Amino acid sequence: MTGFKSDFLRTLDERGFIHQISDPEGLDAACVKGPITGYIGFDATATSLHVGSLIQIMMLHWMQQTGHRPISLMGGGTSLIGDPSFKDEARKLLTPADIDANIAGIQKVFDRYLAYGDGPTGAMMINNADWLTKLNYLEFLRDVGRHFSVNRMLSFDSVKLRLDREQSLSFLEFNYMILQGYDFVELNRRTGTVLQMGGSDQWGNIVNGIDLGHKMGTPQLFALTSPLLTTSSGAKMGKTASGAVWLNADLLSPYEFWQYWRNTEDADVARFLKLYTTLPMPEIARLAALGGSEVNEAKKILATEVTALLHGRDAAVAAAETARKTFEEGALSADLPTVEIPRSELEAGLGVLAAFVRAGLAGSNGEARRSADGGGLKVNDATLTDVKRTLGLGDLNETGAIKLSLGRKKHVLLKPV
Repeated sequence: MTGFKSDFLRTLDERGFIHQISDPEGLDAACVKGPITGYIGFDATATSLHVGSLIQIMMLHWMQQTGHRPISLMGGGTSLIGDPSFKDEARKLLTPADIDANIAGIQKVFDRYLAYGDGPTGAMMINNADWLTKLNYLEFLRDVGRHFSVNRMLSFDSVKLRLDREQSLSFLEFNYMILQGYDFVELNRRTGTVLQMGGSDQWGNIVNGIDLGHKMGTPQLFALTSPLLTTSSGAKMGKTASGAVWLNADLLSPYEFWQYWRNTEDADVARFLKLYTTLPMPEIARLAALGGSEVNEAKKILATEVTALLHGRDAAVAAAETARKTFEEGALSADLPTVEIPRSELEAGLGVLAAFVRAGLAGSNGEARRSADGGGLKVNDATLTDVKRTLGLGDLNETGAIKLSLGRKKHVLLKPV
């Protein structure tokens, strides 16, 4: 369906967030009548979400900006089990203390995108442990479990993938989709929630919740999923050669986060501006029309706007300025990523290839050597020509560190402690 009447669905549609809607006309009408309450669930499996979750966070952001009430549901209960969807093996079981610490870390990110409060559009953060940990097993089986068909559950792609690969799927994990469906019903009872959103891989689980609600007497519930994003070259969002692109600043600095977006492929710039920034659509159209070397200016704007939403405008501007000085002036900056090493290692002499591995700029000495052979490694802005040299205290620059560079865009300060 196109030509949505509600600001919410029209905004999501023009920005590329919509993959599937269970009842487009019904949801659109409810949004016009609104405000409605909708949610997305996030399992607390780490102290931070990564950039792959950012599309979901932006959906909640736009929900609130267009006059509705978003809920960020923390999976304090479901995280005790772990979502088996499209996983090759079971997740490591977390303790309640682990999960509480993870939720505290994740909440810092949501505070940047949502305004929590008691008003009709005030965002809510709710923990499904509030009801899941209090369930009586026999009552739950009688009241909820009887509505689920094992035959149908076995047909879901997320389950079939594990079974086809002959990976063991525990009864614990099999229960996850029942609990997720029950969350939808419980949120409807507690807050009047009528919409669950998520990635397209969650479609089956969300529809399960709608079916369960119908059987348990809830009003009409709705599902909306976003496309699963990959870059134009097919890479998964949120993964790089050096690891996950975390949203919390203590795991990934604002500068490194800015750099991730600055390195966006040309073909992805317009799409990412729509999904990950709040720039007006006419401005995005102007930036998308830039060609040649001008596309780099669009990438810088993308990087700065996405970073400003997450880390604040000051941090975004500082990251952009650090990049400008580093790339255009070859200057040093204390804002560059820093890797600490024992001072004794420099006193004894640290092999230069090993240093690049320690800095995370190469996966192995062999990889570093190949980069050096192509002229891609620099030490203190000087191209590395001798791969057998060692780094010592005499290589420290005026900041008391050694600047290591891979190409023009990746720089790390190696600092003795």
